[in-house]
Amino acid sequence: MGPRPGALARCVLPELPTSADLAAWLGITIPELEWYADLRGMIGSSDGALCHYHYKWIPKRHGDYRLIESPKPRLSAIQTRILREILDLIPTHEAAHGFRRGRSCLTYVAPHVGKLVVLRMDLHNFFGSIPFARINALFKTLGYPEETAKYLAGLCTNRLPARVALKIPGADPGFVLPWPECKKLNERHLPQGAPTSPALANLCALHLDFRLAALASKVNADYTRYADDLAFSGNEGVRRKIGDLSTTIAAIALAEGFEVNFRKTRAMHKSDRQILTGIVVNERVNMQRNEYDRLKATLYNCLRFDPDSQNREGHRDFQAHLLGRVNHLKNLNQRRGAKLQALLERVEWQAGAG
Repeated sequence: MGPRPGALARCVLPELPTSADLAAWLGITIPELEWYADLRGMIGSSDGALCHYHYKWIPKRHGDYRLIESPKPRLSAIQTRILREILDLIPTHEAAHGFRRGRSCLTYVAPHVGKLVVLRMDLHNFFGSIPFARINALFKTLGYPEETAKYLAGLCTNRLPARVALKIPGADPGFVLPWPECKKLNERHLPQGAPTSPALANLCALHLDFRLAALASKVNADYTRYADDLAFSGNEGVRRKIGDLSTTIAAIALAEGFEVNFRKTRAMHKSDRQILTGIVVNERVNMQRNEYDRLKATLYNCLRFDPDSQNREGHRDFQAHLLGRVNHLKNLNQRRGAKLQALLERVEWQAGAG
């Protein structure tokens, strides 16, 4: 094990000087370690039964698609142990609010409530843009020798089979995944859907957060990040510099290995509706009116008809899904949330339904 710089020196991490130690710590054999890490790329090139991931394309707005790469149970259990006993022990930047205990979308938006101007920016292909080499370097920074770091990085990254990238179920016949994005996915990258990916992405964005927080301090603005969503806010001084600020942010992101999706960049003034992660932040936090109306209509229909008939998105536990949405609303607007909670409590669920 090598030395760890700065605050990392205080982290008590598992001592794994060799691949044999890593295999023993994970409770698997060395051949199994080689199988799951797939450093030679023998398995990742296949989308058959031997592949370690399930793939699902989810339609997004504007005709794009998001790829979810879900590890199969055995690999997922291995990644979860790496997450709980290594990655969760590493401190991230205070500006990072996604995928952290005690943080949420509410803590992400809180510094931006009631500001004259709010700037929202989005990092394109956040997980897929982080390659194997960057993950390998991160584990080496944590003190793991080259061999151990390479296997850890292999366990936490994936290469998308070419057939999966070329054939998207339900896509329009003329749709083609952009070549730069396809190329990144065909190389080892952080898979969106793996337990380890959010924590690794936060750690890989640490230097980005330091630089953007320093920029925000320089112009008297507030900065927070929720996964790939960046938010800056301030008053008159920030409003006057908003154009230059967005350009500088994009340049810093590019220098740190990330790319801003300019199509999703929004400078929202106080006279506009200021929205971050679906939450209105103009005067106080609140749910968007159309989202509230849609949830209210769903609950009314659950009262009138069979509740399962309203589960159009196929949620595994529809009752729990609705309860989560109502609780989220209560955190934003107690009065409205209480009204919808009363509706939810009147819904009659069949035994074993949901």
